[in-house]
Amino acid sequence: MDMDEKINYNELGLMMGLEIHQQLNTKTKLFCPCECELTDKKPNYRVLRYLRPTQSELGKIDRAAFEESRRKLTFLYDAYPEHTCLVEADDEPPHPLNQEALEIGLIIASLLNMQVVDEFHTMRKQVIDGSNTGGFQRTGLVASNGYLDTPYGRVVIENLCLEEDAARRMGQRKGKVEFRLDRLGIPLLEITTDPSIHRPEQVREVAYQLGQVLRSTKVKRGLGTIRQDLNISIRDGARVEIKGVQDLDAMPLMVENEVKRQLKLLEIRGKLLERKAEVEEEIYDLEEIFKETESKIIQKALKKDGKVLAIKLVGFRGLIGKELQPNRRFGTELAGYAKKMGVAGIFHTDELPAYGILQEEVEGINKLMEIGEYDAFILVADEEEKARNALEEVQRRAGMSMKGVPEETRKALDDANTEYLRPLPTASRMYVETDIPAQVISKERLDHVKANLPELPEEKKSRIIEEYGLSEDLATALVKRDQVSKFEEITHDTNVSPTTAATPLAYTEPDLRRDGCDVSVLTTQTYIDTLKLVDGNQITAASIPKVLRGVCETGNSPLIVSKELDLLMFSEDDVKGIVKGIVSSNVEMIKERGQAVMGPLMGKAMKELKGKADGKLVNKFVKEEIENYLK
Repeated sequence: MDMDEKINYNELGLMMGLEIHQQLNTKTKLFCPCECELTDKKPNYRVLRYLRPTQSELGKIDRAAFEESRRKLTFLYDAYPEHTCLVEADDEPPHPLNQEALEIGLIIASLLNMQVVDEFHTMRKQVIDGSNTGGFQRTGLVASNGYLDTPYGRVVIENLCLEEDAARRMGQRKGKVEFRLDRLGIPLLEITTDPSIHRPEQVREVAYQLGQVLRSTKVKRGLGTIRQDLNISIRDGARVEIKGVQDLDAMPLMVENEVKRQLKLLEIRGKLLERKAEVEEEIYDLEEIFKETESKIIQKALKKDGKVLAIKLVGFRGLIGKELQPNRRFGTELAGYAKKMGVAGIFHTDELPAYGILQEEVEGINKLMEIGEYDAFILVADEEEKARNALEEVQRRAGMSMKGVPEETRKALDDANTEYLRPLPTASRMYVETDIPAQVISKERLDHVKANLPELPEEKKSRIIEEYGLSEDLATALVKRDQVSKFEEITHDTNVSPTTAATPLAYTEPDLRRDGCDVSVLTTQTYIDTLKLVDGNQITAASIPKVLRGVCETGNSPLIVSKELDLLMFSEDDVKGIVKGIVSSNVEMIKERGQAVMGPLMGKAMKELKGKADGKLVNKFVKEEIENYLK
């Protein structure tokens, strides 16, 4: 298929599913009484951990956990007395399940038409990337088999799980990964759809609608509180999980890029099979060739008693540099596997000579390794163990390329591309949690939840349009920004029009936030006090943004800000006096032009009043004063 042609997703058998992870806004964590807030304070103490994979009850080891173990990392955890306890440090058994979190899970399950389980069983899911001190995440199934209707058709919601959020990764250096335990244990809902999404635009719509359903309940807001993972496959390709998709608008492009990547990998497979390609097992030592090298990268490795090692890929020449995604080549895929072993990167045939490596050195490698016309080599310079592990990973990945597209977990990048994270996890990583008893979910409890469900966003939008006469855009903005309750309270307590009450909530507050203003000071009472100034003809509606900005910047009341900014309207007597003075100064013009003088005098009056008077009132007084002189 020509990549410049429009992609026919139906023909390719595109299938997609979504996983949504949403933090809940509960008072405490899922299995301990610690508060659910993050901190930037210095830690009170630190915990050091080493993690390793274990066999499941079937005697199998999860492949993703096994790969993580090969990196031989140590993990350091920052702990805080207000935000963490011995449960997060894995030094104390978990406390009873957070009932508030379970209640929210039941609400969301009911809103998504799901079948709720009779008993909630807590399981241990093996995770040894360091994000959990115990090497596992506690999770449990709340409901299954629901659905969501979209403009593109119905999407099945397979599962809804309640689980612990992971620790915050803060950085890595010298084989040691640093985490903060403040996020570990915050209640998290995981919602999984089936792979019934077949169009790039549809996946964005499903993610948006699920986000809106979640926001109808007690969930956390802000960056990092909701995370989307996207599962994609095409016919003849493989299922790939893309982690951490933040920008919903970028989803269609990310889908397109992933489909193109898989198609290119299938092209590469075809070429490799045609060439009867193979991956040789031998790892070559190239130290003699690079003894006098000018390459600073290789010099640096050798000075640290490192090694320059290489492998031979028969039939791979010209394919390693093949572009898979914009600015990302097949060599990038191979490098991604190598980097997981701690090396900075790889060198390969298709890009050399370069990076200080000379043509004569390349020829020396070709001679030593007996590189043929269609053969390639991959070179790594680093500590011997790391270099060997990295090349073994490259060999493994190169071997997969002759089968097609490997099942992988990949990381979403800001440019709508992806990079390799780890193998796709298997089912061999779930264990029953022995420290927490099963939680019975009674029919009475579920009936109570279903009888008190919150409005869904679309229902809320339709209602406020009908009840308050708001425009579609204004109602959509209020719902999207979760401002409907505040809007209705403000409307109830003031006499301004619903549109005047809604506009600052829908448009002004987001503008102020983008400008860096602290909008947290804009309480419901702040809006009521501001709009009462409009209702009492003390300020104009056009002055509302200036008043709210002033409140954010000074913390003063709307009335004080209005006085400081000289926004208060003239009284009726003041307006009448100013108009009378203007008219009396233009008697000759009135006698010459008669009623035609109305426009010029009105302009003079509005200029003098600087917009701090109602136009209808000014018009009335100007008209009356002119008529007095024309009698």
